[in-house]
Amino acid sequence: MRIYLLAAMVWLAGGVFPNTTAAKTLRIGWAQADITPSEPVCIAGQFHVRVSEGVLDPITATALALESVGDQTPAAMVLVSCDLIAIHDSLRDALRDHLRRDLPELDPMAVLIAATHTHSAPLTSTHERYDPLQTPVANIYGDNFGAMAPADYVTYAAERIARAVIEAWRRRAPGGIAYGLGHAVVGRNRLTTYLDGRSRMYGPVNDPEFSHMEGYENPALHVLATYSADRRMTGLILNLACPAQVSESSMKLSSDFWHETREELRSRFGESLFVLAQNAPSGDQSPHLPGNECSRPSSETRGENPEVRMWRLAGRSQQEEIGVRIADAVGSILPLIEKEIVWAPILAHRVETIELPRRLIPAGDVEQARSEAAKQRAAYEALMSDRQVNPELLRDRQWAHNVSRAFRLMRRNERVMERFEFQQTHPTVAIELHAARLGDIAFASNPFELYLDYGLRIQARTRAVQTFLVQLAGPGSYVPTARSVAGGAYGAVPASTEVGPDGGQVLVERTIAAVNAFWEE
Repeated sequence: MRIYLLAAMVWLAGGVFPNTTAAKTLRIGWAQADITPSEPVCIAGQFHVRVSEGVLDPITATALALESVGDQTPAAMVLVSCDLIAIHDSLRDALRDHLRRDLPELDPMAVLIAATHTHSAPLTSTHERYDPLQTPVANIYGDNFGAMAPADYVTYAAERIARAVIEAWRRRAPGGIAYGLGHAVVGRNRLTTYLDGRSRMYGPVNDPEFSHMEGYENPALHVLATYSADRRMTGLILNLACPAQVSESSMKLSSDFWHETREELRSRFGESLFVLAQNAPSGDQSPHLPGNECSRPSSETRGENPEVRMWRLAGRSQQEEIGVRIADAVGSILPLIEKEIVWAPILAHRVETIELPRRLIPAGDVEQARSEAAKQRAAYEALMSDRQVNPELLRDRQWAHNVSRAFRLMRRNERVMERFEFQQTHPTVAIELHAARLGDIAFASNPFELYLDYGLRIQARTRAVQTFLVQLAGPGSYVPTARSVAGGAYGAVPASTEVGPDGGQVLVERTIAAVNAFWEE
């Protein structure tokens, strides 16, 4: 027996690793691609256009390829994280087309691609989201304003993301994983509730009518580390409930706090470390301080916000502070989870299309939307008339701000009217749901900005030790809670949402069922 064991295992300092000739093995590959455009683009994330004026830090895509081989059923999955606001169907489909052609041995449906929700990345919308006809839209701001067209950026980015997936797949080698849970305060509930029951996004908390923040905040940091055969850490998956939008009004491209986080982690654990960021359900969260007061006094009697003061005393920006918090949490986790590296975990993945009940537009909203659309159309056409007289306005930032905002608000209200007609014959919304098991942990995706409560409901009821929930694996749109709908803040009104609280609960149940099925097979 001793001879058999020695033949089946390679003995390494600090532990053992199964030889590739053993019964089953996990193979791991990493890659990263720079998807920063080389010319100006329209930046996504606001109602008005921002044409990029340079690059603050790189926009990247990180890919992790996983494959199980041996006497278990072969399985493969590739996780991709992009420094983008969302993953629109056009980008997802272009990536799949590349992979079908250039990596035929991998099923492109095994690739789960999601966004970190930075508000300082290129626009990728080429049609209205959740439009089954995918009617082309040249630019959701009404014009490209001299920048690269979104469709051209999608072509540019898809090719580079595909290259990262292919590279990660071809680099896969025997390795192991370890996982754990830590805490880092990053996301905060951004909805302020007042004594009359109404809620407001980033509403002031120094208002005498302030009652409470509308919902919960979750500082949980889910960590998965990968290791090579010699127990060297090669990469990290970091999953937390906060979008990357510290610099959401920037005129420069940025991956937001994930850049500083990667830099901090690499300074501590090695420059070659890969970091794959995942945005957990957090549609009602942001990294801003309560009431968005990070740039103004906490009250009329104070000169400096106490948290901003601490950043100043530490000599850090807010993004750097977040990077340190995350790196500190990771540093406290790693020595513990390295005691239980798993070299041959079960790997299984499936993707299914599910139908969710559509949030219906009330008839009363249609007339209001029609009036507002007409008002914004008049403003838009007046501004465009000015441009006919003075073509130089195209390069005027304030004019571009005004005309693009009028166009977006016009289309937002027209979409309310279009959706009211569409819902008569299409009462559901079809979405993709990815679910996976990796040893005792699970992954599950959704395409939305899902409010935090839904994520908590799922994680509490799955059979996994930890469940890494990944939102914005699709084009977005909020899924608010019933509590938030009652408050009426931005993100909870019908115009902001394709799916409401009833659809959110259907998603919860379907996700739990998809994850738990791996433990029942």
